[in-house]
Amino acid sequence: MTYVITQPCIGVKDASCVDVCPVDCIHPSQGEEGYEENEQLFINPDECIDCGACEPACPVTAIFEESAVPEEWKSFIKINADFFKG
Repeated sequence: MTYVITQPCIGVKDASCVDVCPVDCIHPSQGEEGYEENEQLFINPDECIDCGACEPACPVTAIFEESAVPEEWKSFIKINADFFKG
């Protein structure tokens, strides 16, 4: 199971989750290619170790364990994964 960033992150891109991630799987961070072009941050499902550190760090409650993503934001599971497919 991985964690997923959902709709509340759009337009916010608070980096608190990036700061606490022990495996640096949340992108694009400020200064990375694509940061300005993307409206939100994304969690790489292949790199996420399911530690959960990002979830309480998010000030807008945008991060959920994949199995707990609210129904209205289920599409963000694919959106996060697709971001890393190129």
